[in-house]
Amino acid sequence: QVQLVESGGGLVQAGGSLRLSCAASGRTFSSYTMGWFRQAPGKERGFVAAISRSGGRTSYGDSVKGRFTISRDNARNTVYLQMNSLKPEDTAVYYCAADQRAWSHTYDLPASYDYWGQGTQVTVSS
Repeated sequence: QVQLVESGGGLVQAGGSLRLSCAASGRTFSSYTMGWFRQAPGKERGFVAAISRSGGRTSYGDSVKGRFTISRDNARNTVYLQMNSLKPEDTAVYYCAADQRAWSHTYDLPASYDYWGQGTQVTVSS
């Protein structure tokens, strides 16, 4: 089992940047595919980005491509989400998630993930 704790959220103006971190407990962090999702009020939880166990493969949701970057440091048991050129529509609670399986074609589905953090609020003002 793994516990996930997100940090780094906050209030930022449009065009600004934030870096989210997700720290994982346990010694098997490198065996998890990791993902970031977000959920705005009244909307379903949507895919933001995912990264494979080694970090060699990444994927992004269409709305964040070219602006967000996911990365991981397996030595520090941490996955990051660098968010640049933020827009008001990026406002949401951001969650990190861990999938016990290797990279698969369902990395963009919340149901594929076994463990979730508590979320961190990101608010982008116009």
